[in-house]
Amino acid sequence: MDEFIEDYNKQFGVKFSTKDSEHFYNYSKDISKKLKDRDRNPENPENRIDVLLVVNMFLTGFDAKKVNTLYVDKNLKFHGLIQAYSRTNRILNELKSQGNIVVFRNLKNATDDAITLFSNKEAIEVIIMKPYEDYTAKFNEAYIELLKITPTVDSVNDLNTEEDELEFIKAFRNLMRIKNILAAFADFKWEDMAMAEQQFEDFKSKYLDLYDKVRRDHEKEKVSILEDVDFELELIHRDEINVAYIIQLLIRLKAKAQGDTTQAEKEIFNLLNTESTLRSKRELIEKFIKENLPVIEDTENVPQEFEKFWDIEQQNAFNKIVTDENLTSDKTEKLIESYLFAEREPLRDEVLELINGEQPTVLERKRLGDRILKKIVDFVETFVNGMNGGGHSSKV
Repeated sequence: MDEFIEDYNKQFGVKFSTKDSEHFYNYSKDISKKLKDRDRNPENPENRIDVLLVVNMFLTGFDAKKVNTLYVDKNLKFHGLIQAYSRTNRILNELKSQGNIVVFRNLKNATDDAITLFSNKEAIEVIIMKPYEDYTAKFNEAYIELLKITPTVDSVNDLNTEEDELEFIKAFRNLMRIKNILAAFADFKWEDMAMAEQQFEDFKSKYLDLYDKVRRDHEKEKVSILEDVDFELELIHRDEINVAYIIQLLIRLKAKAQGDTTQAEKEIFNLLNTESTLRSKRELIEKFIKENLPVIEDTENVPQEFEKFWDIEQQNAFNKIVTDENLTSDKTEKLIESYLFAEREPLRDEVLELINGEQPTVLERKRLGDRILKKIVDFVETFVNGMNGGGHSSKV
């Protein structure tokens, strides 16, 4: 144990020991924190833990939602087995709806016995995931149902009624749910699917187009049967695809400026169309590519020039909200900072307090409050969310 702690101290520049319970507790606590916070500081990957080898510690009594795979080479049974397996099944969001257990020993009977003891025998079929091939078949069946509604990607544009659009949304959403389960399998590859990956991405773009349409109709106070549809955008959100990633693609695009840039441009615009967190930023990034990127001489300057461009656009957008809605600038800035810190949308009454001057009448409060709140939420979605691997920043 002392050798392990000594190696740990050297790796992370810390000083822990086993000389007393307090020092050992701090060592355990530090490991726990590094594993839980592994994605909070992507700029310092050397200060995180990606794989943790354990004997007894952390098999029980440890909760990190981002842990998704447990490799078992130990005889477990009953509550010890359930608790160990449960290290992986903390649902993080729609992207992580189950855990993954890789067993190097024959624990099938022990697993069935444990589930039967703490639940019931019928629960085995519910708790344990079905084989990969079952979900492949389900995905292909869902794909056939989608094609019955929209035989081609372009046919989504030809849907005549909102009822038809709703059927497409439900069909593609079901396809995404199954694909999300499949992605948890190490065996997953698109070659096993009846649907090509690019076709999936193209349909996803149309799906997001309908989401944008619903948002625009909401702004115009247009009644729509799609208003209450849950598009479950979490199913298609990927943390690694963000503006920082796009900047790297821009550097590649700039480096190829004298050659064929078709593929690099295609990759960027495809991401802008298919990644939910980037669609709100699409127009601004396209503007940077057309107006700013050509005049940048050195590829090393792309990140700094993009940041300058983004700060200017962010300030202009903030000023426009304040001016158009007659808001107090300082109060609005503080409200946005509180929104980012608490990760909670402001209440309508909080938003209405930003108005500089006479408060709206009772009849106007809901309409006006909802409109201003929508602009603030869109501002944060465009200029803050998805700007890096984690956390928020605000410059207004």
